[in-house]
Amino acid sequence: MLQQTVVATVIPYYAKFLEAYPGIENLAAAPLDEVLGLWAGLGYYARARNLHGCAQQVAAAGGFPQSIEGLRALPGIGPYTANAIGAIAFNLPVLPVDGNIERIAARIFGVSAAIPAAKPEIARIALRLMQHKAAIAAPGDFAQALFDLGATICTPRSPACVECPWQSACQAHALGIAATLPVRTKKTQRPHRTGVAYVLLDKSGNILLIRRPPSGLLGGMLALPDVPPVKAKWRDVGEIQHVFTHFSLTMQVKVAVVAKLPPGALAAPAKTAPLPSVMRKALDAGLNSIDDCA
Repeated sequence: MLQQTVVATVIPYYAKFLEAYPGIENLAAAPLDEVLGLWAGLGYYARARNLHGCAQQVAAAGGFPQSIEGLRALPGIGPYTANAIGAIAFNLPVLPVDGNIERIAARIFGVSAAIPAAKPEIARIALRLMQHKAAIAAPGDFAQALFDLGATICTPRSPACVECPWQSACQAHALGIAATLPVRTKKTQRPHRTGVAYVLLDKSGNILLIRRPPSGLLGGMLALPDVPPVKAKWRDVGEIQHVFTHFSLTMQVKVAVVAKLPPGALAAPAKTAPLPSVMRKALDAGLNSIDDCA
């Protein structure tokens, strides 16, 4: 959950997830739609699908593999996550390079090349930290200590160098440039896209939905149609704005009310439909327009 999502947002989702799935076996046995519903609002829904698939493989194997290669073979587990599990759960001598460790390494070793292009170089240089006797003795504790160092002392802005145990070894501190590293390439302007969402509601308060393709944006999630699902008196009720990581979106919302939804249509109660945030915004805009006209 913490991949691409901040801690404050994750905490309530994490609590609900643990309540629903207290063990790997519970998650593995759950329907994917249920898992995606609990994930709704966190974005990057491929993470939820991978988490579900990973749980199924781990449950079938009777436990997690205890090698980096075995961990990397599981759905959704890349180099960082594999190293984090390996170091913290199995005390393997590996280093999970997150943003905190990346920043610490860039400062200690004085890397002035700009991120993101410099990420591979910084990751390689960060491995020198594993020569520390604490890393050799307890890789998991060492990794978590680095996480904490980056989060509380070697912070992105105004690092507390006077409190840092590595102050004397830090090249950036010696040069007086700790707060400027790592250098980041200026972000380009986020592109903008437009779209349409069709809200088709029946007299019982059910909404017509579609299933997104399994890959791509909102892959596998329930969503509102982006083309008219039926011939009806569609009413334009305005637009909603939503920001994804890589682009912003303006979505026009159109609403129609029918006596019954088409036979066999995928439907859910409008108030509780498990939709991703952007679709929930569009649906709420449609429902509010109906309430305003009631």
